[in-house]
Amino acid sequence: MSHKHKAIIEKIFAHPIATNIDWKKLEHALEHFGAEIEISNSNRAKIVLNGQELSISLPHHGHEIADKTEVTQLRHFLEAAGITPDAV
Repeated sequence: MSHKHKAIIEKIFAHPIATNIDWKKLEHALEHFGAEIEISNSNRAKIVLNGQELSISLPHHGHEIADKTEVTQLRHFLEAAGITPDAV
């Protein structure tokens, strides 16, 4: 596993909540862990990983996920899927 993949997972679980998570880096890290990602026409990403499913809005301007609510949802999704900083 790349140090970059671990770093992005650690950033999602950081306190206070990070609001500058690069979508492309996150996408590559999730795919590394086996996630299937579908991008819809309405600019949403459906992520399926280890039997868990999450749908989040993709950033419109720039490349970073900046919504704290979505970062929190992503954190809970990863915990349910068994992907935590301690597990990777």
